[in-house]
Amino acid sequence: MSGLGSPAQAARRALLGLMLLCAPARADADWLFVPFLGGSFAPETTFLVFEEGAGRKLVIGGAVMLLGDGLLGLEADVGHIPGFFEGDDPRGLVLTSRVTTIGGNVVLAVPRSLTRESLRPYVVGGVGLLQARSKHAAGLFPIDWNLLGVTIGGGAIGFITDATGLRFDLRHIKAASGADGPLARPGISRLSFWRATVGLVIRY
Repeated sequence: MSGLGSPAQAARRALLGLMLLCAPARADADWLFVPFLGGSFAPETTFLVFEEGAGRKLVIGGAVMLLGDGLLGLEADVGHIPGFFEGDDPRGLVLTSRVTTIGGNVVLAVPRSLTRESLRPYVVGGVGLLQARSKHAAGLFPIDWNLLGVTIGGGAIGFITDATGLRFDLRHIKAASGADGPLARPGISRLSFWRATVGLVIRY
């Protein structure tokens, strides 16, 4: 791993590669600012402490998209999930926790010539940084990981006015680095979850 650097460095290199790959974007593309709210669900992890009800939490965040009339676009996305590893039992072992995702993605959208002013579907995929943190009672099994994360998903954007609209988005986020825990089971991700959000789109 020493030749590859840390997951954070790998994520930065991957984001730079995506930006260079998609650099020939149209000059007349729109900047879309998207604050969003939603929830996470269907979590999987090999971490030792994962309480009943953990992973089904509120998600807050925002995205910036560069999207023109054609097929190709870019997105920078930040999502924050407080209390991710905390379960339904207030007497559980986890005292505080969070999962934060920072990603750069390629967007493939249906061209505007086909959708006109109706909902515009898209698919999205990319890589980034997945931070997992938790503090447990008596200092047991703390989680302090910076992981390379992979994102894939899709959604649709629809405008209500020339400058504002809504985005409906569903994506799967999964860790692509990190060591398996001692109780790891075959086929179970180190950390993964689904994220469903609704966002306010502001076109600039």
